[in-house]
Amino acid sequence: MRGLWLEGGTLSLRDDLERPEPGPRDARVRVLCAGVCSTDLELVRGYMPFRGVPGHEFVGVVESGPDDWVGERVVGEINAPCGRCQTCDAGRGNHCPQRSVVGIVNHNGAFAEHLVLPSQSLHRVPESLATEAAVFTEPLAAALRIGEQVRHAPGARVIVVGAGRLGQLIARTLKLTACELSVVVRSDRGRALLANQGIHCATADAFEPGSADMVVEVTGNPDGFGIARRLVRPGGTLVMKSTYAGALTLDASMVVVDEITLVGSRCGPFQPALELLASGRLEVDDLIAARYPLTRGLEAFDAAAQPGALKVQVEVSA
Repeated sequence: MRGLWLEGGTLSLRDDLERPEPGPRDARVRVLCAGVCSTDLELVRGYMPFRGVPGHEFVGVVESGPDDWVGERVVGEINAPCGRCQTCDAGRGNHCPQRSVVGIVNHNGAFAEHLVLPSQSLHRVPESLATEAAVFTEPLAAALRIGEQVRHAPGARVIVVGAGRLGQLIARTLKLTACELSVVVRSDRGRALLANQGIHCATADAFEPGSADMVVEVTGNPDGFGIARRLVRPGGTLVMKSTYAGALTLDASMVVVDEITLVGSRCGPFQPALELLASGRLEVDDLIAARYPLTRGLEAFDAAAQPGALKVQVEVSA
């Protein structure tokens, strides 16, 4: 089997990988297309130890598994919980202490011709939804997770700090709500995409400190967190969508004094994400920067790692 393999901080293209075999409750999926995520790039940089096939944003076709799934075009949740512990019994499988995470923790991912997932992790892709757009299901679900965790009042002032791959999706989902939305942006490309969506954006110094009811930090760097902390008002909410690979300095005393609510936010609901994409209410085609065949997968990662790059996709199989 052909795929990208990460080991010791080195990503390589291999054609000798063993095709995975599904267990009794699993499905084997032939991957059609996968997206390069910031987490994939951080894994290559050594964010956390991982040996195997990376990639967790994908669309594929079920080749083997339960009869009612075979032949279906699907996306898959990235957390594979054990299904037996107290956390799973309580409905919090995304936080199962024994879980594997596709392409991130103890589970080969989507930058290969096949991967295996529990059938309970699969979601059917609507026929009307193009594969290239459906690849955005996982990051869009992560964006929608914010609305599950934080309820802001109509007219609340919300600022997103960062206009990269995930920041664009978060801004577009928030625009569908009744908030006063702005985005802190540095790149001309990010600004142009937001402007085309009718979303107000500016550099950080254009915003008054303490002026936002809720700030969503999605830059992935300490400077972005500092901006977010400065913009949130006393008694406000700071949503952290970044997983910081380096050190983060936090003035905990001021968080207490200003009574700031810190919300960690990670994976979100797949079915609402698919429905939103299929509805046409949220555009993603303009976020695709380039597509590469799997044979040029290393080039795809290089392209995705360029400053300001948006979504790079890898066409794994036809």
